[in-house]
Amino acid sequence: MNDPVTILKELKKAVVGKDEVLTMALISILARGHILVEDIPGVGKTTMALAFSKALGLDYQRVQFTPDVLPSDIVGFSLLDKQTNRMVYKPGAILCNLFLADELNRATSRTQSALLEAMEEGSVTVDGETHPVPDPFIVIATQNPVGSSGTQLLPESQLDRFMVKLSLGYPEPEHELDLLTRKQLGNPLDTVNCVAQSRDLAEMRAQVDKVYTDKKILDYVIKLSNASRAHDCLLHGASPRASLAVIAMSKAAAWVQKRDYVVPDDVELIYPFTVTHRLVLTPEAKSSGKTQQAVLDEILARTPAPAVR
Repeated sequence: MNDPVTILKELKKAVVGKDEVLTMALISILARGHILVEDIPGVGKTTMALAFSKALGLDYQRVQFTPDVLPSDIVGFSLLDKQTNRMVYKPGAILCNLFLADELNRATSRTQSALLEAMEEGSVTVDGETHPVPDPFIVIATQNPVGSSGTQLLPESQLDRFMVKLSLGYPEPEHELDLLTRKQLGNPLDTVNCVAQSRDLAEMRAQVDKVYTDKKILDYVIKLSNASRAHDCLLHGASPRASLAVIAMSKAAAWVQKRDYVVPDDVELIYPFTVTHRLVLTPEAKSSGKTQQAVLDEILARTPAPAVR
């Protein structure tokens, strides 16, 4: 199975009226990325993660992050086996295919950092021993808006590990009515069918890797990144990791649209979702009401797209 349309059809059974968010999340997964979802409670963040785990046949674990969650709860710990008198590794919750870090910004910085190695290196280290995470491995982290009770800012180093940042937002009235109607018939998640397996996801990712990216597209992404680094309203622009993420997302976006080559429209489609959360505004820009999205709109408007045939 290598049809993204079929996957999205199953996801829409549980998440109503958020087609763009679901598409971006799927593109990120195809691009081997991790997903950050920032929104208020109750709009379907956890439901979306569960829907992906069911539709893609992924082993799923969820941790509700609170200040008392320890790093060992995430990565695991070593325990003495009295029969062999040896330390035995007990896996943590993160050793799964899809890990939902719920309300990540309520945890301590020490616990948040426990995710970094797994997200970047594909492994966890406990007592000097390295243990690989399963393949595929996807983190979907949710966070409450900054300023919500009991939250703290995620460090920039961790934000940069997430390929995209998404927001579901409130549903439109007609979509909320549709959701309530479906709920009367049972849990919509129960209607989501498994339409892919791990090997199918691996095959789709392999096809995404083969999508052709012209040198003009690479130059275009570099120009966008350099424009963000030189912008007067930004303390920090897009990192080289951000440029790599933009290319990976553009290739996945092209493949989802049944093309084997990237065009500038692919870059512009995914750019705000891939870069916004990596930008740091200057104090002056913040005080004037400037937003990262407004800065990105300026950069995209001022940077001419190449003509790619």
